[in-house]
Amino acid sequence: MKVGIFGQALSENTKIYARKLLDSLAKFNVEVIIEQKFYNILLDFEVTKGNYEIFSEKLTKEHGVDLMFTLGGDGTILRVISIVKDTEIPIVGINTGRLGFMATISKEHINEKVESISKGEYKIKERRLLELQTSAKVENMPYNFALNEISINRKEATSMVTVDAYLNDEFLNSYWGDGLIVATPTGSTGYSLSCGGPIIMPGSNNLVLTPIAPHNLSARPFVIPDNTEIEFHIKGRAENYLVSLDSRIVTVPHGIKLRIKKSNFVVKMVRFEEQRFLTTLRKKMLWGEDYRNE
Repeated sequence: MKVGIFGQALSENTKIYARKLLDSLAKFNVEVIIEQKFYNILLDFEVTKGNYEIFSEKLTKEHGVDLMFTLGGDGTILRVISIVKDTEIPIVGINTGRLGFMATISKEHINEKVESISKGEYKIKERRLLELQTSAKVENMPYNFALNEISINRKEATSMVTVDAYLNDEFLNSYWGDGLIVATPTGSTGYSLSCGGPIIMPGSNNLVLTPIAPHNLSARPFVIPDNTEIEFHIKGRAENYLVSLDSRIVTVPHGIKLRIKKSNFVVKMVRFEEQRFLTTLRKKMLWGEDYRNE
């Protein structure tokens, strides 16, 4: 087995988990290839002295990677998708961050879970992405897909934006406010949730449109089938607005129309038998917790 490793940062508190991961992989004779920038971070923190194969921002099937490990939070998982892209390499997220909603492994269980993976004791879950198409070229947009959400936001703090939304070319509504989010089931527990959107079960084949601070108070989150093609026409007093694809933000001039649909490829996530969405939800959202009895 050969695995890739990717991360965005380390600290004195988290470097021990990077060392633990490398030691565990070596113990079970797993071949390792590390992303270039993260490899340099590992060297700086003296987690390793080298002797690992490295790769740059682009990862292809020719690298022969079976699984991709990430070390960090959910943001690191979102970032690695731009590296994995459509290679169908499953992602194993090790959570050293805070919430870690999408993570596969908690930092306390690295050794035992690496052993399970080396024995093939895991399953693969597929997550659908969103794809963004624009009516004209947008500068500094290196990729056009997102796992969690694509959102439209005003750029200037003093000016609202108006988003005319069309579903399969039929007019839906004009949203006035700070913007609008299109979230997948995976992203329904993120930005959309903080703006009042619903939680959607994975595999539900739905998307949700969630207004951001709507000025027309009748505007509410709207769940739609994921085979719907969504088009947005954005208007406002400012010359530009912002579009975010998960953690990547680009500036888009007014007059450019956006079209969003589900992508033609999926992201594969490693999961273990005991991992259940409802269990994760209760744990991460602290449902049922009552500290009054302590």
